[in-house]
Amino acid sequence: MAPPGGGGEVRDGDTDGDRDRAPAAGMRRYTWEEIGQRNGRGPEPQERWLVIDRKVYDISHFYRRHPGGARLLVSHAGQDATDAFVAFHVDKALVSKYLKPLQIGELAPDQPSTEPTKNEMLVKDFRELRATVERMGLLEPNQLFFFLLLAHILLLDTAAWLILFYFGTSLLPFVFSLLLLTISQVQASWLQHDLGHLSVFRKTKWNHLLHKFVMCHLIGASAKWWTLLHSQHHAKPNCFHKDPDIDMHPFLFTLGKKLSVELGIKKKKYMPYNHQHKYFFITLPPLLFPTYFHYHTFYIAYTKKYWVDLAWMLTFYIRFFYIYGSLLETKSLLAYYFIFRMLESSWFVWVSQMNHIPMDIDYDKNLDWLSTQLQATCNVEQSLFNDWFTGHLNFQIEHHLFPSMPRHNYWKVAPLVKSLCAKHGIEYQCKPLLTAFADIVHSLKSSGELWHDAYLHT
Repeated sequence: MAPPGGGGEVRDGDTDGDRDRAPAAGMRRYTWEEIGQRNGRGPEPQERWLVIDRKVYDISHFYRRHPGGARLLVSHAGQDATDAFVAFHVDKALVSKYLKPLQIGELAPDQPSTEPTKNEMLVKDFRELRATVERMGLLEPNQLFFFLLLAHILLLDTAAWLILFYFGTSLLPFVFSLLLLTISQVQASWLQHDLGHLSVFRKTKWNHLLHKFVMCHLIGASAKWWTLLHSQHHAKPNCFHKDPDIDMHPFLFTLGKKLSVELGIKKKKYMPYNHQHKYFFITLPPLLFPTYFHYHTFYIAYTKKYWVDLAWMLTFYIRFFYIYGSLLETKSLLAYYFIFRMLESSWFVWVSQMNHIPMDIDYDKNLDWLSTQLQATCNVEQSLFNDWFTGHLNFQIEHHLFPSMPRHNYWKVAPLVKSLCAKHGIEYQCKPLLTAFADIVHSLKSSGELWHDAYLHT
């Protein structure tokens, strides 16, 4: 797989399990058991194979050069990656140059198109839904929608500075300016998320270019750094060791029922987890952006030599400290910067975690695409405010099923997703916004108690 946007425009029917199963001439034939053994685990040599559309690829040497990052590709080693491939790729011509040299064979004719551990009918129904989505044009962006989003971000950004310029730097204008800049930054975060998923323009290069402007210049972080981490999250959400968004387990929090009990049984204690629902308020929400993200985005950009991103990022800091430094004294300037980063971080963390922390967190079970995403995500009720406040991440289920879908179309596909879930008895969770926030705390309290009980009594 290439990164999101790296390849793979899929035509209707390309992933249909009823396709001709006869391997091409000269191609070796493999069973699912053989493929499952090539998962990169065990003694050397650690082979890594995966399947896309019944074709078997050896990624043992390529995965380190994968444009979307090694961890994303390795997370599917020994598995069928067809639906992940379809979800992440837009340009088939571009990705084909990576795939062709890697193909070593095909599934044997007697092998089903889906792994034996997966529900073949559910996989087939989801792929039919994907084809319906494409026929309905739900992957086509409305550029006016995104232009208005960008315009309101730039207006808020400009207004934040103008308030200090015209009204001075006393407490009231200082606070009001902070609020406007925080809103601008968070809304820019939602827009860069759209651009990173290639859902704003039809052409990949325009998404990448505007992504650098919004993420690097307006926010001050690396676009490639974000794409690298976020693609891994989407591929295996809430899967320990595969989703970087839950790497805070176990060093800061203990997450998930099974993982928490396991940690307690092993007598491991990096933090007082039974109090994590309390210290959450003063750690992750206010400090994620001002501390970890600042360090990590520069570290990754430098070590991976994202020089273009670093240059763009510097333009943010030059612009910010020049225009605000002309109005504020050094102490006030640093306080202004740190406070708006804390506010931005708090908003982002509560919204981004409400859909995932309360859900199932476990090791990768190699489930089908629909089940993988539904076990790890939930929705928040739709309203104009919720849509704007969350950047449409209140439709987290639809977003995870169709990552490249423009967010203004989530509400259109939601009834189809609900219907498919009902047909197969899969829970489709949707809750009020405040309930979703509260569930983060309740979930942390529950997993902390499970750890504590196992730690003391097992």
